[in-house]
Amino acid sequence: MQRYALSAGMQVFIERTRAFGVADPALTAQRAAYSRMAAAFTPPCPKGVQVRDLSLPGLAPLRVFQPAQSAPADGWPALLFMHGGGWMLGGLDSHAFFCAELTARLEVLVVAVDYRLSPETPFPAALHDSLAAWRALRDGVLDIPIDPTRLVAIGDSAGGNLAAALCLALREAGEPQPRMQALIYPALGDEDSVSRRECADAPLLSVADMQACLNAYLPSTTRSPLALPLLADNFKGLAPAFIAVAEFDPLRDDGLLYAQRLEDHGVTVDYFPGHGLVHGCLRARELPEVEQLYEALLAALENSLD
Repeated sequence: MQRYALSAGMQVFIERTRAFGVADPALTAQRAAYSRMAAAFTPPCPKGVQVRDLSLPGLAPLRVFQPAQSAPADGWPALLFMHGGGWMLGGLDSHAFFCAELTARLEVLVVAVDYRLSPETPFPAALHDSLAAWRALRDGVLDIPIDPTRLVAIGDSAGGNLAAALCLALREAGEPQPRMQALIYPALGDEDSVSRRECADAPLLSVADMQACLNAYLPSTTRSPLALPLLADNFKGLAPAFIAVAEFDPLRDDGLLYAQRLEDHGVTVDYFPGHGLVHGCLRARELPEVEQLYEALLAALENSLD
């Protein structure tokens, strides 16, 4: 980590996260280790947040985070959240801390999607699960009072990929866009970039790690913008975006390039450069540099849902 100008607190966070790593390369062992790590960084659910799981025919399992008070007259503004983990790891528990905080801080409904994982079910399974959940939420299938005009697609890392791809898929289908696409250190392409070279061995996500995830998610012949949104040649009409990247992350330029291409096609972008951040740092809640990310994200969401 000597090449990366990390704060002392960030270095402690990285070492604590790495302590959960296991040498066993088996996917079951890696998933179990990731779950243990996520549990160690998950605080108690905030007061005033109700949590319940939904299992409905034709949908991936969902978890609903809802304010305890009565819904507004027009229904809840709502976020559909897609978790990170390289399309291979994580689930409803791994990012519950984040969904619960968004609900508590913004007084909105958050629905998390337990999409199918790779390599057992590669692209497009996770996107199909996310789209089905989006449509169910929007169309009232979940039997929750929501305002269908105030919906946001949000995700981190692989989940950021799915949120961006969801917007592209909705545009292709002629369906309304979310109020906003909120992407946190998203994985959006596979082209060479400065960040891939500068951050090839970055802490918590190296280029080799990233490539292994892409190899598992994408069949070798897949070159679809719905898999890698940076492959799109037209970004017109997509939802306004909040894009946060991490400075010391091989994916940094994925977010930057996506922001530039959206702006080139007339889409409004709120870009957060993530100075001092590393991939996966949403769990480092006590650090001031991470707090800046949260405050920027919360402000963008609040403005979008007004």
